Amino acid sequence: MLYLIDANVLIRAHEDYYPLDRVPQYWIWLEQEAIAGRIKMPFEIHNEIAVSTGPLKDWICSKEIKEALVLDEEVDTYLAERVLTEGYGVHLTDSDLEKIGQDPFLIAYALAAEDRAVVTKEMPKPSARRANRKIPDVCDTLNVRWMRDFDLYRTLHFTTAGS
Repeated sequence: MLYLIDANVLIRAHEDYYPLDRVPQYWIWLEQEAIAGRIKMPFEIHNEIAVSTGPLKDWICSKEIKEALVLDEEVDTYLAERVLTEGYGVHLTDSDLEKIGQDPFLIAYALAAEDRAVVTKEMPKPSARRANRKIPDVCDTLNVRWMRDFDLYRTLHFTTAGS
C-alpha cells in the first residue's frame, strides 16, 4: 500500500505533536518510510509547505527529503478533472477552485492505482457542498481509500519507544 499524505499531516505533526527539534524520531521514521516507498507526497501538495517559512519548510525542501518523499509521477489530468466534477461539482468558479486548492491532485494520485490511500487530518463533513467538501467525503464519493494520520502511524508501527 502506498500512503499519500496531505500537507496538513506534516504541518500539524510539526506544530502540535512532533516538533522537528523535539521529536526527531518522527521525522527520521517518516523519511525511512518514504525511502521504502510506503509514504509519498504529490509534488503539488509538497509545494503547499515549500512556499512557507521555518523549520518544516527547511526540512521538506532539503534534497534528501524531497527526493525520498515526493511522488515521482505526474498527475493524470483526466483523473484530476474527474475528482473536481464528481467530487466537488460541475461549473466550479475561480473562487471555488481557489478554496479547494491542491486537494484534487492528492485524491487523483490515489485514484490512479488500487493500492493507494490518502492520509489526512481532515474530518468528514457529509453535509458540506462544492468547494466546502472535505477530503474524506470526496474520497468516499470516488471510492478512494483514506485514513487519518494516527491510523497511519498505527498501521506502519510508528513509535518513539527505545529512542
